[in-house]
Amino acid sequence: MHDTTRTVDPGPARSDTSDWTWVLIRTCPQCGYDSSHVLPIGVPQIIRDAATRYAAVLTRLDAARRPAEGVWSPLEYCCHVRDVCDVMRGRLEAILAGDGSRPVPLAGWDQDATAVTEQYWRSDPDAVAAQLQRSFGAAAAAFATPSRGQWGWPAVRSDGAAFTPETLARYLVHELVHHLWDVQG
Repeated sequence: MHDTTRTVDPGPARSDTSDWTWVLIRTCPQCGYDSSHVLPIGVPQIIRDAATRYAAVLTRLDAARRPAEGVWSPLEYCCHVRDVCDVMRGRLEAILAGDGSRPVPLAGWDQDATAVTEQYWRSDPDAVAAQLQRSFGAAAAAFATPSRGQWGWPAVRSDGAAFTPETLARYLVHELVHHLWDVQG
């Protein structure tokens, strides 16, 4: 029997329109993430460790199979976190390119549109594993660069949410931890 998991469009996943910035002030009841335990100096290692765990997820025989209608497959989640690392690295670089005197505007990102446009479900797990290493490595390197004073530099996301490099780092770590929980990685 021919496996069409990656060739047939499975339709859109359920859109998540939640504002997840609340994870910066309280524990996530789903994955248990508590941002108060994350120190900026440890973020690069957390990112590198997560890359290893996501790469292992991609070796599963059912990595491309959605667990339920409207729910991303582990492969699709891996594509998402790859892109999350790129987006967060870009946001961090934008903040650090400023001088810290006023909030840097951060462009919005539509994760659902990206998943459809990039056809996450069609991705090759081996190619995604290599892309994960590059994206996570670049994000880890970027989050190792802020000086002590830069961690508090202000930024504002297109929806008005305020960020600093420190809160951006903690938000990124939640994305990585939460989606590992989603894929049981």
